[in-house]
Amino acid sequence: MPQGDKSAYTDKQKRQAEHIEESYEKRGVSEEEAEKRAWATVNKQDGGGKKSGSGRKKPE
Repeated sequence: MPQGDKSAYTDKQKRQAEHIEESYEKRGVSEEEAEKRAWATVNKQDGGGKKSGSGRKKPE
């Protein structure tokens, strides 16, 4: 997957990133920087990308 490709994210993660980006922009952060920060936040919260399927354990 090329850098910047968001296809591995769920719709929910994409919506979250969009809302986070908007709030950064309201605070005066540039559009490009707001997008970077938004996706970094989503990745930190969820670990990035879709996480499902057999063999996935719940954290202990």
